[in-house]
Amino acid sequence: MDSARGPAPGSWDATGFWQAWRHFDEDERGYIEEKELEAFFHQMLTTSGTDDAVTEENMQKVKQQFLATHEVPRDGRIQMKQLASMFLSEDENFLLLFRRESPLDSSVEFMQIWRKYDVDSSGFISAAELRAFLRDLFLQRETAVSEAKLEEYASTMMRIFDKHGDGRLDLNDLARILALQENFLLQFKMDACSAEERKRDFEKIFAHYDVSQTGALEGPEVDGFVKDMMELVQPSIRGVDLDKFREILLRHCDVNKDGKIQKSELALCLGLRIRP
Repeated sequence: MDSARGPAPGSWDATGFWQAWRHFDEDERGYIEEKELEAFFHQMLTTSGTDDAVTEENMQKVKQQFLATHEVPRDGRIQMKQLASMFLSEDENFLLLFRRESPLDSSVEFMQIWRKYDVDSSGFISAAELRAFLRDLFLQRETAVSEAKLEEYASTMMRIFDKHGDGRLDLNDLARILALQENFLLQFKMDACSAEERKRDFEKIFAHYDVSQTGALEGPEVDGFVKDMMELVQPSIRGVDLDKFREILLRHCDVNKDGKIQKSELALCLGLRIRP
């Protein structure tokens, strides 16, 4: 990065920017004060991975670049999208703003909506289905959104993420767009634990995916578990691959063939003995 020009758009991704932003906007006001600008730029530049020294002179150049291209309101409050435009490419900027408005809690929540539209398990949804997908997503989050805003989101997503230009998005595209939380299973290393630790971790894992609290994984709960399991060894998965692994899991774990995976059945598949 040329310190005389400041940061180039595209030098950061939405996740990195969001982490830095939350350091200054902990209560999610959506803005930072003008007096915080230098500290924010210092944070961004020191973690940008470049070899440029973060000197007072460089900091002032970056600050002046921002002030020369963005008008600071009279109240001194600088919106997130103004700063994001300095560091993020178009698609990462869009991801940042969309994630802020509609974060998802888990793979189960993601799969609940995905299954509603990918009826034929093709692994894709069309532009028309995407608008309906987004409408349900906002309804689930109890967030009001106009039809015009839905159209804007859907059109932008297709323009940025439809890499093949065929009017469809796949499962990986939507997972990235909707900012799923980090794979829940990454925090566990069951093969490196004692028997007691494995049982304790199993209880946490099952409780996480058993959203309905019925004592059995079914429907999107199975999907969410399979998706996270697959991504431990294959980061980018397709909808058709997920369906194949779902069938394999049910074939091996669903002992009573009821289409669900009981807690005891999953424990048996994982080589654990738990109390009834």
